[in-house]
This record gives sequence, C-alpha cells and structure tokens, in this order.
Amino acid sequence: MFPLFFVLFIFQMYIAFCIIFARPDLFPVTFLGQFTCSVAQVFILGMPSRIASVWFGSEEVSTACSIGVFGNQLGIAIGFLVPPILVPNVDNLDELAAHIRVMFYITAGVATFLFVLVVIVFQEHPEIPPTHAQAAARQISPENYSYTASILRLLRNKAFILLVITYGLNVGCFYAVSTLLNRMIIEHYPGEEVNAGRIGLTIVIAGMVGSLICGIWLDRSKTYKQTTLAVYVMSLVGLVLYAFTLDLGHLWVVFITAGTLGFFMTGYLPLGFEFAVELTYPESEGTSSGLLNCSAQVFGIIFTICQGKIMDSFNTLAGNLFLCAFLLIGTIITGADRSILICSSLIEY
Repeated sequence: MFPLFFVLFIFQMYIAFCIIFARPDLFPVTFLGQFTCSVAQVFILGMPSRIASVWFGSEEVSTACSIGVFGNQLGIAIGFLVPPILVPNVDNLDELAAHIRVMFYITAGVATFLFVLVVIVFQEHPEIPPTHAQAAARQISPENYSYTASILRLLRNKAFILLVITYGLNVGCFYAVSTLLNRMIIEHYPGEEVNAGRIGLTIVIAGMVGSLICGIWLDRSKTYKQTTLAVYVMSLVGLVLYAFTLDLGHLWVVFITAGTLGFFMTGYLPLGFEFAVELTYPESEGTSSGLLNCSAQVFGIIFTICQGKIMDSFNTLAGNLFLCAFLLIGTIITGADRSILICSSLIEY
C-alpha cells in the first residue's frame, strides 16, 4: 500500500507545481515538478508483477500482470488523445496558459480521487494467501529480509542477468522508437503532425491488446521461454518492416507496421515481468521487476541518443537498422543461452 500512497502523493505535488507555475518565465520550476513526478514513476512501473503475485493464483497471475501493463498503456493512450483536445494550438500565451491550467485541474482531480481510494480501500494483501508461495513469504518477517542480500543473489543469477539485458534491449528500442516517432514521421510525411500522433496512439492501443493476449496465453500454456522468444522474434520482424516501409509514401502502411511493432514490443512487457518471477523465485517480485525497469530505462536513454545522432548524420532508415541490430542480439541471447530454463512446472506462485 505504501508505494501507491507515496506515488499518488508525489503526483499531486507535481500537479500543484504545474498549476501554480504554468508561466513561461517559471519553466524551470515546472521542470522540477516533472522531475518529482518521474521519481514517483519508479515506484509504479514494477507494480503489475508484484500485485499479480500477491493477489492472484497461479492460473491467473500472468493475466493479472498483463492487465496491469494494460492500465499503464491505457494512461499513455489517454495522454495521446486528451491533451490536444484540452490544449488547442493558440498564439495567445495567456489563453494557452489557461487551457493548460484546465488540463492540470482535471488531472489533479483524477489523482486526488485515486489517492483517496488507495487510502480508504486498498489493502496490503488478501486475508487468505492465493498460493502456497505467498503463504510461505508471509512467514518471513521484515527484520529477517535483506534487500541488499536479495539484490546480490539476483546479480549472481546468470539466467536473470541475461533476461535483464535482453529485456533492456527490447524495451529500450521501444522507448527510442516512441520518443523519436514524431520526428521520423514528419521527416517522410511533412505536415502530418496529427497523423504522427495517431500512429503513436495506434502503437499504444495495439500494445494494450498484445499485452493482454500474451498474459492470457502464459496462464494457459506456462511456456515462458518459447513465448518470450517468439515475441522477441516478432518484435524484430515488426521493427524491420517498420524501418523499410516508413519511406514508401503510404501512411496507411506505416499505421499497419507501427501497430504490429507495438503489438509485440508492448506484449513483451508482461512476459519479461513474469519470466523474471519464474527465474528468481523466491525473491521479491518488486526487486526483479525494478531491475528490469532500470535496465530498460538505461538502454532507452542510450538508444534514443544514439539513434537521434545516427538520424542526424545519415537517415531514418540507418537509425532504425541500428535498433534492429540490437534486437537481433537480444533474440540470439534469448534463444541460444541454455541457462534461461523453463521452471514454471516446478514453481507454484
């Protein structure tokens, strides 16, 4: 409960910053508010796998995790849709600031409502543990649990380290494509800013469907390595198709290839979380998912900067092929290393 409580409190601080200081001359203060919000994000990104394992049984846990990822992507989709409606492109700065304040007031209302719900309704865990693993975990007192020791054990787990690397490569590529999407579309289709946003929305919506399907499939099959490898390969195929169809001059083709890319790359998110839980049992799900997210953020920053530089020096295709090369490396590692074993038949959540 505390991470959610803390996250929503920090987010409300961010909204307050933005409402009070929505002025051009106070941009650094607004930036400070954005930084504060990013601190809160660290605590929320790894929540799907933790909540799924604490609250759901072994036949539901992957689906529950995928729904958590679905919620995250739904928020991003709303972010593509709502701000352009609430904040139209106007020349008058005072009018623009007024529109921005309205958007922040609405966001603050939603955040406050969620904050109250968490404080009043949310429980730390169900009264009856959903699995034997959770029942055993409750027997360990906080005094006997060492976060540092857990981190060190995870760092000695070869299979998990390889998953951290491959997860970071895949999701980092996704972050880079998402960040530079508008620039890539405008370069080949000048004046299509609106469609660039729609393509981003298509990626997110397709990813929401992909994450749900992958989660449901994992619950039914428990084929962690095979499913992870298949989705990784299809992510590579999707990025290759996107790279070579971007400059064909047909936006409808870009919509299809970008949607395919989003379907598989976002579908990989719950797979990575659940595979990490399998490989690191009985370590805390929050610890493993936190390391995965850390890897993704680091690779995302590196890939975004490098791809941007490559696009400046060469072209968009070269930048996308740069990402394809690292996705190929991740695919080879995922498929070739025998230390990444399927352990779902031996572990009950």
